[in-house]
Amino acid sequence: MATNTTTGTQVPSKGGFPAFRVETYGSQLLWLAVAFGLLYVLMSRFIAPRIGGILEDRASRIAGDLAAAQAMKAEADAATLAYEKALAEARASSQAIAAETRAKITAEADAERKALEAKLAADLSAAEAQISAARTAAMGNVRAIAVDTAQAIVERLAGTGADTGRLEAAVDAALKR
Repeated sequence: MATNTTTGTQVPSKGGFPAFRVETYGSQLLWLAVAFGLLYVLMSRFIAPRIGGILEDRASRIAGDLAAAQAMKAEADAATLAYEKALAEARASSQAIAAETRAKITAEADAERKALEAKLAADLSAAEAQISAARTAAMGNVRAIAVDTAQAIVERLAGTGADTGRLEAAVDAALKR
């Protein structure tokens, strides 16, 4: 039959949570220091450098992206200035062409107008000369008509023919007035 025997190495159990026992404080503090030291070494040698490398890589990537964005902005500004310069040159060129065309058309119109005025002046001179010749011819005929009319009137009133010389002198005197 078996008997229960106890050896002297066993600690009699006192009730309660083992972490709160005063007898185990020393070993708990030792293991705390060992665990903290291991975690510190692990963090300082492996984890912190990796995190630092990641942060540096990220910062350099951001700086590179910012530099690339700045370079693109400078290129865009240069392209904008070149576009505005080309646009201003095109505007100036088109205005110069328009002014040149306007001057050419004005010169042609002035030349045509002067030629037309000269032709009209020549036609007017010719017409005035014809009118003057017609007036002169008509005035020459007026004297003959006036003499014939005066002779007919005298014949009708007097019943006899009138002296042609005296009638012509009277018509000439009346025309001079």
